[in-house]
Amino acid sequence: MSYRVKLNVFEGPFDLLVYLIEHAQMSIYDIKISEITSQYLSYVEKMKNADINVSAEFMVLAAALVEIKSRMLLPRKTTDDGCAELAEDPRTELVEKLVEYKRFKRISEMLACRQEEASMQFEKPQEDLSVYTGEPDEYFNLDIEQFRRAFEQFLVRKRRIEEIREHHKRTEKQRITTEIRMENIKEFFRQSNVDEADFRELIYKRDDKYDVAVTFSSVLEMMKEKRLDASQKYLFGDITVKATEHLFDENTDEGEPDGQQ
Repeated sequence: MSYRVKLNVFEGPFDLLVYLIEHAQMSIYDIKISEITSQYLSYVEKMKNADINVSAEFMVLAAALVEIKSRMLLPRKTTDDGCAELAEDPRTELVEKLVEYKRFKRISEMLACRQEEASMQFEKPQEDLSVYTGEPDEYFNLDIEQFRRAFEQFLVRKRRIEEIREHHKRTEKQRITTEIRMENIKEFFRQSNVDEADFRELIYKRDDKYDVAVTFSSVLEMMKEKRLDASQKYLFGDITVKATEHLFDENTDEGEPDGQQ
């Protein structure tokens, strides 16, 4: 029975041969066959002496090396002019096999590294997500007439949503500022020819919270400018707004204490 063995830094016959070539610092394209064959056979003999049943692959390669060595020793043919005839290098086939072996060895080492890296990564086990997907769309079970009615309802809802959004945009654009409302309040007192009024009379749209807020902030700003006074007899009671003598002044002394001009 034969075994594929791994000793020290190599395994298999080609691994041993590549090791011997690199250890001797030879070029793989210019192998000193005589030296390498001797080293290779010496190593195979040591394996036998160690009671290791050498794999047939080692013996096949040993025989190939001996054949190449013997072919290298044969005299070359000479031409009529006395020059040695060029013949195919007996090492060519061996070199091609060694180059291919080294290429596949690099690939195998790269894959081994990838495998080791992948073994250090942990993935979340796959879970059953069907409980979160809900029921399938019921429209798939409808006939053509039911589907048509459902699609019309969808279009109606879509148009309604678009109308609401468009109205919201128009409303946002039409909202007035505090400066405009202050002018509106001045115009109210000018046209009504009164000195005081209930705060609610100054609100244009009482059901609009924005309009109430902008009117209230406008009154506060005009009180700061001493254009208006306001009073409230009790908490949450009616607010009475009274015009001052500075209501229609173009310029007011804003923020100055009373008595200063």
